[in-house]
Amino acid sequence: MKRLKFPHWSTLAVILIAAVLFLAAFYTHRERGAVPTAGEITNWGLSFQKEGEPPVANATGEYLSQFDSVYCMPSEGKTIYITFDAGFENGNTEAILEALKKHGVKATFFLVGNYLETEPELVQRMVSEGHTVGNHTYSHPDMSAIGDKESFRQELQRNEEAYKKITGEDMPKLYRPPQGKFCESNLKMAKELGYRTVFWSLAYVDWYENDQPTHQQAFDKLIPRVHPGAVVLLHSTSRTNGEILDELLTKWEELGYRFGDLWKDLQ
Repeated sequence: MKRLKFPHWSTLAVILIAAVLFLAAFYTHRERGAVPTAGEITNWGLSFQKEGEPPVANATGEYLSQFDSVYCMPSEGKTIYITFDAGFENGNTEAILEALKKHGVKATFFLVGNYLETEPELVQRMVSEGHTVGNHTYSHPDMSAIGDKESFRQELQRNEEAYKKITGEDMPKLYRPPQGKFCESNLKMAKELGYRTVFWSLAYVDWYENDQPTHQQAFDKLIPRVHPGAVVLLHSTSRTNGEILDELLTKWEELGYRFGDLWKDLQ
């Protein structure tokens, strides 16, 4: 009689661990009423091929345009767009706002619910000075793991309500996925809710509060990689960004760049 062959114990262990992780993720989402997405989860990524030119992304502009999404703006001249992500306030925003005002830049601040609830005066100042406040979700979850429209909508709607309470106005329909995690169903749901999903074409590692880049490290990443139509992602929690922004904007201006208003130019 032919003897049956069973998988090696290490293979079984891997299978069991994978099953446990899957079930844990499933029930976590089910408990909060969200259905896990069945779509492919993608981490936003860029590859810089040539100095002064837009990077190659892991989703093309043509693909993203189907869902009213962008990562790099069309630009006949040397126009770039400044955006900030913020989950909390740690004292750098005032310097950032002063630098933006000095250079006449209208930036976009993608804020989470915590920021809207704890810093209403700064949010109002952003709006009063002509900046756009976009939606970075209420609780900053991995949105690519949410597969039902109602749970997706709630993450955006709670911010809309907080914004209207502060400003008395409707929140601009710009959405940036936390950590750049997305899948096609997310893009579709955002579009159905009237949002434009905004990724980025220029960024650097500036978000570790206790491991900030030096000024020179920041310039080494942000100056040679700038390109026409760039959507620049910075974090307003970065001490380095608060310190260098005035000089950084000056350097870009010296290279012939001007600064566009993202929300206005997407209309």
